[in-house]
Amino acid sequence: MDTAGEGPSRGRELGATDNAGPAPPSRYESQKRRDWNTFLQYLRNHKPPLVLSRCSGAHVIEFLRYLDQFGKTKVHVPRCVFHGHPSPPGPCACPLRQAWGSLDALIGRLRAAYEEAGGTPDTNPFAARAVRIYLRDVRDSQAKARGIPYEKKKRKRALGAAHGHGGGESSSPAALSGESSGSGAGGCSSEGLL
Repeated sequence: MDTAGEGPSRGRELGATDNAGPAPPSRYESQKRRDWNTFLQYLRNHKPPLVLSRCSGAHVIEFLRYLDQFGKTKVHVPRCVFHGHPSPPGPCACPLRQAWGSLDALIGRLRAAYEEAGGTPDTNPFAARAVRIYLRDVRDSQAKARGIPYEKKKRKRALGAAHGHGGGESSSPAALSGESSGSGAGGCSSEGLL
């Protein structure tokens, strides 16, 4: 195979991208910036106004509840005849809420934005235990209301070690811990969340 002939053309391709300037921000980066600006605006409009350095997990939960008014996911209340039915046959007056997957992805982006803005991981209000518990409760209540069981992923490495299986199987830390990647679990899109 003649690689000498490929060199100059590959060089021109690389050079062309270098002269084009910086690449536009990814969809994730753009969304993260919009989410961060929206959260800062929420703090400014809060009564009384809040400063980021005094923001706690409780304020983050208050923000998530505020966002519910813009939600598009029908969440059946326990007294609704459709509570627990994945495909209700008719309309009902139950409220629309933000989907759990959208909230989970939002918190992931805001947690990253907080640290990029100079915050430290140990003071990050988006990583507070109360926020994790709130998201877990939202996930469980929405799954129950919509009749969709949620099952935690099993830890492959722990199961393999318990049975004496050495290696050969590699998994990402997120998959092992059962964590969501934050990109919209279950196909939920967070586009238009804010």
